Amino acid sequence: MFLWLAHFSNWLTGLNIFQYTTFRAVMAALTALAFSLMFGPWTIRRLTALKCGQAVRTDGPQTHLVKNGTPTMGGSLILTAITVSTLLWGNWANPYIWILLGVLLATGALGFYDDWRKVVY
Repeated sequence: MFLWLAHFSNWLTGLNIFQYTTFRAVMAALTALAFSLMFGPWTIRRLTALKCGQAVRTDGPQTHLVKNGTPTMGGSLILTAITVSTLLWGNWANPYIWILLGVLLATGALGFYDDWRKVVY
């Protein structure tokens, strides 16, 4: 989305920086990091309140018992951060961006389903 601002560089000289892939890649990484830092604590609290913790098997190592109730489905935060960052900083005209987002969201949906089944059943 920010790439479109480069088209207005005739009016504002500084906007041509948005055409550089390296700048947009660094800014996308920083955006995803900021998104995760802002919404991460809220997501963890919300998942804990919803009791989305994975049960630990008792036949495993005893050191794993402290992980009982640890919130699962944390990948949803990572996928959302990547998706938001890609939509903000990616080149929407590039078909590989849409393939990447499609595969990312499809595998994320599979992971969500797997985690959901662990919590419910």
